[in-house]
Amino acid sequence: MHEQLNLKGKDAITIKWDEFPHFTFPWHFHPEFELVYIMKSFGKRFVADHVEDFSEGDLVLLGSNLPHFWKNDEIFFNNDPRYMVNAIVIHFSPDFFGHQIEDYPEFYQIRKLLNLASRGISFSRQVSDQMSPRLKKLLKLKGLERTLFFLKILDKLALTDDFKLLAGETYRSDLYDWSSNRLDKVMHLINSNYRETIKLETVAGNIGMNPSAFSRYFREKTGKSFTGFVLEMRIGYACKLLIEGNHSISQICFESGFNNLSNFNRCFKRLTALTPVRYRDQFYQANLKLLTRTGKIAEQGIKFSV
Repeated sequence: MHEQLNLKGKDAITIKWDEFPHFTFPWHFHPEFELVYIMKSFGKRFVADHVEDFSEGDLVLLGSNLPHFWKNDEIFFNNDPRYMVNAIVIHFSPDFFGHQIEDYPEFYQIRKLLNLASRGISFSRQVSDQMSPRLKKLLKLKGLERTLFFLKILDKLALTDDFKLLAGETYRSDLYDWSSNRLDKVMHLINSNYRETIKLETVAGNIGMNPSAFSRYFREKTGKSFTGFVLEMRIGYACKLLIEGNHSISQICFESGFNNLSNFNRCFKRLTALTPVRYRDQFYQANLKLLTRTGKIAEQGIKFSV
């Protein structure tokens, strides 16, 4: 999915604090760079052709148009704090500081960092621990002060060699065609079709594999069976609809790719330990507590995404 962030005409960078039950955003890309710091959550991180586990302390810089998404191993939400997502997310334009970064020697290290980000950069836990208080401070700043402080953060990140690159050596986001890579193509097919009937045999055929080989490949890459993964995508989408609108349970059932309400309710409860109605009620109760607890912070200009 091509996410439209539309930063033009706004601040040089945007920063938001995310706090919600679990990750639901699908496989996507956008022209803007993205720096993500996970303070609480766990699961699998997908970046281009790379998949690995993530947990609290995860700090990743993503380049322009690099496809990615974070997915929880479980999507339970039963007031267990382990399943909540706390994250700081920063976006900035690919022409951030324009020719200054390209031409001025003071920005040489930052330029190298942003070039490496075309493959995605995962920083070590030691680096993320050092950056944590700086990123939290950045949340409270505005205007020029925020931009200058963010440049200092980029400079600190640019001076460390304690990181690893995520996408393969041949990966080039500016020349990349998702259909040329097997995992990208699989994720694109799933994200485009999980709300409809989608068969393992069909996806396997689309990437030139027989069903049994594809089944092994998919489990190796994601740690999940194909049917289990698709089911979690559908239930995750249903959770998103439950907390974002006033749809009826039956509408959400069919919109999420189920064709039987009782089957939907059964699968939903098996994965979340709650009925859809109870899930929605608990989210609203937790969100009310969150807004009450963070009201003072919100008044300082922090954007909450729930």
